Formats: sequence, C-alpha cells, structure tokens
Amino acid sequence: MKITTIPTYEDIKRVHEAIAPYINKTPVLTSSSINKISGATIYFKCENFQKVGAFKMRGAASATMALSPEELAKGVATHSSGNHAQAVALSAKNYQTKAYIVMPSNAPSIKRAATEGYGAEIITCEPTLEARETTLKAVVEKTGATFLHPYNNYDVIAGQATCAKELIEEVGLLDVVMAPIGGGGLMSGTALTTRALLPNAKVIGAEPEVADDAYRSFKSGTMQYNTRIDTIADGLRTNLGEYTLDIILKNVDDIITVSEEEIVNAMRLIWERMKIIIEPSCSVPLAAVLQQPERFKGKKIGIILTGGNVDVEGLPF
Repeated sequence: MKITTIPTYEDIKRVHEAIAPYINKTPVLTSSSINKISGATIYFKCENFQKVGAFKMRGAASATMALSPEELAKGVATHSSGNHAQAVALSAKNYQTKAYIVMPSNAPSIKRAATEGYGAEIITCEPTLEARETTLKAVVEKTGATFLHPYNNYDVIAGQATCAKELIEEVGLLDVVMAPIGGGGLMSGTALTTRALLPNAKVIGAEPEVADDAYRSFKSGTMQYNTRIDTIADGLRTNLGEYTLDIILKNVDDIITVSEEEIVNAMRLIWERMKIIIEPSCSVPLAAVLQQPERFKGKKIGIILTGGNVDVEGLPF
C-alpha cells in the first residue's frame, strides 16, 4: 500500500515492522574522545553497518514493499550514484524481480561493483542530473519498470524515518538530532520521527558549502538549485525534491553548512577515534558540531552516520 501524503508516525511504525526482515537494526556507538573534543555527548547511529552499507536500504525496502504484484512483475528502476542503487538492487533481489539502475559514469567503482553484484542491470549515463533523468525515462518506457525515486517518494521517506526511530528508542531523550542532507529523504524522515517522539528536540541538518541547495532553500522558503556539486561528500550532491523540501521547511529547525576541509577532518576523526569505516557524507553533521562548539556545548546529540561505502584506494587523508 503506497503512502500518498506526508507520512504519519503510524505510517512509520507500520513500515518499520514490515521491513524488519530486510534490514539490520544498526548499533548506536559513542566515543569518549570525540565527546571531549566536541564538548557534547554524541550518539552515532551507525548505518554504515546497514545492509548494502547505507541507510538507503530502509527506504528502498519500504518503496519496493509498497508495489502491487503487477508492478513488481515488471521490475523497478532508479538513478543513483551508488547507495540507493545498491539498495534498490538488493530489494529487487529480495522480492525476486528485476532492477534497472542508471548510474553516472563518475559513480564510485566500489558502489557500481556492489550494485552489479546484487544482480541489477546497470545503464551508464553522463554525470548530470539531466542525463540521469532522460536515460531513466527511456529505461522505464522500454521495460515498464516502476521508478523508485531516491528521495522524492513518501514510501522512501517513511523507510528512512525508521533510522531515527531506532536511535531515539535506544538512547531516549536527546537535545538535538542531526542528519546530512543530499536529496533530503533521510533528513525528512528523521525530522518526522523526531517531531513525533521528541517534540522539544532540535532537528538540524548539515550540508556541504559547495552543494548548499537545502540551506538556501531553507533560508528562502523556496526551491533553490545547486550550481556546483564538486563536494567530496558524493552522497550529498543531489538537489532536494518537492516532497522533501516541504517536510524540511515544516519540521527542521536549522541547516548548517561546512567546508570540504571540515568534512575531511571530521571523517578522519571518526576513522581514527572510533575505528570504523564511514564515507565522507557521514561526517558532515559532526563537522557542523565541531564548527560551532559553543552552540552544542553540553548537548546530548544524536547523529546518523549514513554509510560506509568508501573507496579505500582514494581516501582524502
């Protein structure tokens, strides 16, 4: 059953129960040294331990589950630089249907290889949003597959919302809940869950300075578009969608932008102090906390670490 309006918390609970067999309940970790450096108490929800190595599995499982038998028989399709691609591919495999994935030519090789490993058919396009969309349209017209949008889809948003649900259920009261923003699916879901469970908590997004469409959209109240996407945080190069912008404007308290240097420094800190693999997009919220220590001093903060699919041959440190 497809969700056709902004997901309610009842929708999120229903989705969480339904996708449970297809996802991992990921751990929440802390680091005393990062707490000392930041001056805050931070709880990291580690979606780098999720199936396919990223939170995207939640949304893909939710969206695939919502399809009718007739739709499933024709397969699913999407465009993605990596994590959503892998998640849709694995979801299709779980539901014994075909996945058609449009990937830009500059997608990380580790993510492309993993997507192929789940049995998806990959169609390569130029690394522009226009090329992604026109190529995908041709694939859908040819195959009849259902397009599972990476973020501008209420079933996807409800699936992503289950991440913050697990975090809050495990940790309890938090002063701040943070997530990085690319297309806004995770941020939207995180905001909806936090508003339902912790109405007094601040919901804050974090974004690269060089791909700051969400920040500018949030400040202006209207959709703004990226003119640059050359951020190391490859998972955050996409623009908001109309669904995600609407939810963010209604439910997010603030968005903080960070520099490329701050992203790399925070990423390295997590690798060195927590001994876990995360991709650059994950470190953006921590970079925001470190950028504004007085603002977050003494706060109890939940941060979603979005994924761990990084090319270890090309680390920035």
